[in-house]
Amino acid sequence: MNVNKHLITTGAASSLLLAALLLAGCQTQPPSHFAEVPGMPTMPALPAEPAAAPAAAPTSTAPAAPAASAAGSTEAVFSPVVLPGVTTNSAGSSEIFHEGDALIVIFSDLPGNQPSTPFEEHIKDDGTITLLLDQIFKAAGKRRGDLEREIHDRYVPDYYRNLTVTIKPQDRFYFVDGEVRASGRQLYVGRMTVLKAIGSCGDFTDFANKKKVKVIRNDGRIDIVNCVKAREDPRLDLEIFPNDHIIVPRKII
Repeated sequence: MNVNKHLITTGAASSLLLAALLLAGCQTQPPSHFAEVPGMPTMPALPAEPAAAPAAAPTSTAPAAPAASAAGSTEAVFSPVVLPGVTTNSAGSSEIFHEGDALIVIFSDLPGNQPSTPFEEHIKDDGTITLLLDQIFKAAGKRRGDLEREIHDRYVPDYYRNLTVTIKPQDRFYFVDGEVRASGRQLYVGRMTVLKAIGSCGDFTDFANKKKVKVIRNDGRIDIVNCVKAREDPRLDLEIFPNDHIIVPRKII
């Protein structure tokens, strides 16, 4: 009887102990992801290494590159320098003025925006023109841009604080008469010589005396040109200026 009581008591205690062990196993998870091998001691989990701080970007000491333009180029762009009071966008500014040329000189940007009547001047035989305040300028032998700059510098700053000068050459002509195929007035558009002028009129007729072509200058001087020799030696082909008059005589048979 006592033995049976002892067995019953021992079995109950064993059952309680087994239940407690099972409950403890369900609540606690092993720290390792690997299955435990019976008989082997459990290795403690290694502490996690701290995350490495991101490396700092190296500081460059090189000079910053220039910003690229819209087209992707880094080349420097330079703007032309324009002097105040002088026009620079005029066509034909490289042509040289001569005696007899007709010029229109315009003054603008005067004080109080006062209007100024353009000066219409013919270059005199002495090569001069007379402008505002009776100022005289040497015009013959000068280019348009150079004369504009000279006029501006004469008036500024002695007479005016600001001033813009614009020169507009009027149409210029030379004349060819005599034994050419299309005689008459011809527009002067640039450097011209006797042979070129005659060529612009359709060349000589069959009756032309090519050895005694007369050139009457604007100032009255007369030059005789042998066009036969001038064809062989360009140095003999004289230059023609506005208002010059070429006369090709008829040869004597």
